[in-house]
Amino acid sequence: MNIKKLQMQLNVGEAFLVVSPENRRYLTGFASSDGYLLVTENEAVFLIDSRYIEAAQNEIKECSEIVLLKSFSEQMPEYIEKLGIKKVFTESEKLSVSEFMKMQKILPCECLAEKTDEAVNALRRTKCEEEKKKILEAQAIAEKAFDHILGFIKEGVTEREIALTLDFFMLRNGAECVSFETIAVSGKNSSMPHGVPSYKKIENGDFITMDYGAVVGGYHSDMTRTVAVGGVSSKQAEVYETVLNAQKKSLEILKAGVACKDADAAARDVIAKAGYGEFFGHGTGHGVGIEIHEEPRVSPKSAQTLQIGDVVTVEPGIYLPSEFGVRIEDMAFITENGCENLTNCEKKLIIL
Repeated sequence: MNIKKLQMQLNVGEAFLVVSPENRRYLTGFASSDGYLLVTENEAVFLIDSRYIEAAQNEIKECSEIVLLKSFSEQMPEYIEKLGIKKVFTESEKLSVSEFMKMQKILPCECLAEKTDEAVNALRRTKCEEEKKKILEAQAIAEKAFDHILGFIKEGVTEREIALTLDFFMLRNGAECVSFETIAVSGKNSSMPHGVPSYKKIENGDFITMDYGAVVGGYHSDMTRTVAVGGVSSKQAEVYETVLNAQKKSLEILKAGVACKDADAAARDVIAKAGYGEFFGHGTGHGVGIEIHEEPRVSPKSAQTLQIGDVVTVEPGIYLPSEFGVRIEDMAFITENGCENLTNCEKKLIIL
């Protein structure tokens, strides 16, 4: 139904040309590294090369034609003329300048880098029940990985071993891939929000922050948990509780109609009042779906408003340079009167 929704936004003689793997998969349900989807008011033509043609013909249901791609420069102009297309809207966020300029030269019609991103992003933003189900399936795998890693973490194992163990567990238990490069950082390294897992060994008293996710059916999950080994100082405990309270405050106000900057402020204000405002530099959250970062953006500068069907992360953090950091992240499905938390892992401080 996604292609039909897109077609409703076109007039006679207009077409969307979709090139990016993410948008092609969202609209067709078919994953491929290459290909072109041409959508007019009444037609949808998918051009795909020989590596994928048989699978595409078997799996794609919404397209009127699935064509073996041999030469874009020859076949696409033919379809433009055959379908009476006078104006083509291409992607701008996913298309390079050189690719766009090439299309302008090749296509026998007006070629505009506008409208497509806005139209597709608006559709992708609102998750239906089937999409939510896939995200929940991905999250369930990530949660099982969390339970597994708690039995693995101990003094002497490295950050890299933790990250690889999480990845392997998710892949072995149903994930088609991991959502992004898994973050597992400890001790002083945990003060870097997107630190890279190293060969540093876990030590007694370390905080360990793990940010990771699984992909199922093309849909991502995203979660972060911070745990400790051996014990924590009073300062570590204070920072952890501050971050947890900040996250809870933001989750409490989430619902359709709430400004994204207000959802951010709910968490940010808790951290600022505790005296750690300068140590929370990133936004409180972001949309999740076919891509790990989607609309809307939950940040101080966001002009967006939460809508029914949004899936957003809530992930405040405090990062004290050369000391330690804490981040706690859940995903929330926005409803008319609140939100459904899609993350079910323990958030009280776990000391291993």
